[in-house]
Amino acid sequence: MTLARCADLLAGARARGGALAAFNVITLEHAQAIAAGAAAVGEPAVLQVSQNAVAHHGGALRPLAAALVELARGHEAVLALHLDHVTDEELLRRAPEAGFGSVMFDGSRLPWARNVAATAAAVRFCHRHGLLLEAELGRVGGKPGDAHAPGVRTDPAEAVAFVRETGADALAVAVGSSHAMTRRTAALDHGLIARLRRALGVPLVLHGSSGVPDEELRRGVAAGLTKINVGTALNAALTGAVRARLAADPEGVDPRRWLAAGREAMAETVERFLRVLARPHEPAG
Repeated sequence: MTLARCADLLAGARARGGALAAFNVITLEHAQAIAAGAAAVGEPAVLQVSQNAVAHHGGALRPLAAALVELARGHEAVLALHLDHVTDEELLRRAPEAGFGSVMFDGSRLPWARNVAATAAAVRFCHRHGLLLEAELGRVGGKPGDAHAPGVRTDPAEAVAFVRETGADALAVAVGSSHAMTRRTAALDHGLIARLRRALGVPLVLHGSSGVPDEELRRGVAAGLTKINVGTALNAALTGAVRARLAADPEGVDPRRWLAAGREAMAETVERFLRVLARPHEPAG
């Protein structure tokens, strides 16, 4: 299977009334689990690498990206490669040669004028290299300096002006989710999602989806969300399985045993999210 383009997968999700799931990758086991879950459900998925994950790997983008490209090209699942939450312009410029088909440039903490200028420059760079550019407006929450409160929600009028002035291809919006939630208690503002969908001609992206219950995700997709980012849920599945495996075998030292358990748990989590997002109008079952 060839490496897919995020733009094509987003268009397909939008056309069928579903949403494209994008899962954060930190280790190779994350990527393998995402691919396995996508193949089991028969739905595409995005392998998403954040700037923080790149920092975890010593700032080296290409080794991890090369592994993901080879995994995607050799796997039966349809997979795309996305670079997420980029604030470093130098990292942005490394994305095309590393094999990424899309980038999320995050200027959300900047004042309006600086966010517009920086995002517009990122858009121009990405478009010159055939990449889709996702931007963010509003404060999603869950990171230092953010607040999970109505006052940080994305304003539709500002969103229209922002997309018009920057040329962004997709927009991450603040509609009630928060990064790094380990409990699924977030309530989305479905009315705001619908207003944003009506006002904008670009796909809407939900960050911090791990803390959103299945039914809230279904309603959010029905209201207009097109890309759903999932990270913490995979990490929770991995960590829980590893803890259980080590507790059951306290003398074991072979990491393949507990990594395999973590990978299997993550794959099951990927399957669950994909089933919810691919067919959001079907009841849970």
